[in-house]
Amino acid sequence: MIALLFSIIASTFIFVIFKFFNKYKVNTLHAIVFNYYTACIFGALHSNTPINVTTIINEKWLLGALGLGVLFITIFNVMALTVQRNGLSVASVASKMSVVIPIIFGLYVYNENLGPLKIIGVFFALCAVYLVSIKDKGPRINLKGLWLPIILFLGAGIIDTSIKYIENTYVADQGIPIFSATIFFFAGSIGTLILVSKSFKAPLKLSYKSFVGGFLLGIANYYSIYFLLLALQSDQLESSVVFTINNVAIVTASTLLGLLLFKEKLQFKNWIGIGLALISIILIVNS
Repeated sequence: MIALLFSIIASTFIFVIFKFFNKYKVNTLHAIVFNYYTACIFGALHSNTPINVTTIINEKWLLGALGLGVLFITIFNVMALTVQRNGLSVASVASKMSVVIPIIFGLYVYNENLGPLKIIGVFFALCAVYLVSIKDKGPRINLKGLWLPIILFLGAGIIDTSIKYIENTYVADQGIPIFSATIFFFAGSIGTLILVSKSFKAPLKLSYKSFVGGFLLGIANYYSIYFLLLALQSDQLESSVVFTINNVAIVTASTLLGLLLFKEKLQFKNWIGIGLALISIILIVNS
């Protein structure tokens, strides 16, 4: 439970850092690429065993790490496009509602418990994510760009599901740091290729703000994944419980921080969502 709490805290800090990106005019793509390399370095530093490239190449999880690296950078760009074309609310709902995918996967593949309290808790959690994320009059979906939130929903769900499956099937107890570092290395490498391709059209204007922002984001990003993997390895909580609590708590904590730090206004339905989030966590934990 402690690992899950730290994952939620780290993930919430990602939200805060992105908010400061807007305030200080940080180039998000540049910072994102540097963030992946920072996270990779932190993974290497956390490893208790010497880093051996040959050993990593021969790991059974290598292709899975490559696939996750591709998904990380791809879904980030899909999320950015979704925000631009459909709005922040749609992007938030699509990405966080995707928790149903790893939940269903855990129930069917790992035969996890599905009692009445958990069913009610998951339903409340989904309602909470929706109500907390919606601002103004609600999400307005551009039908021409409907494929974007659909891909975001599927991609975010596949990422969570893949992390659980690969971790459970191939990653040793002491292998989390290197596994995480490898995922971030692949994501950073792909991001670098994107930047290089863009440089042929317009010169890159790198700023120290991007490096500082990317460094801070990388620390939060690494620990969000590291502690999530630790939580998934725990025998105390099923994966369906971990992912549900993780997603609903991040949305709720981010919303409250937005209220406290950035003076964002919450509507009545947002407060109802926060209340449902707390109830859902209590129900799921006690199911």
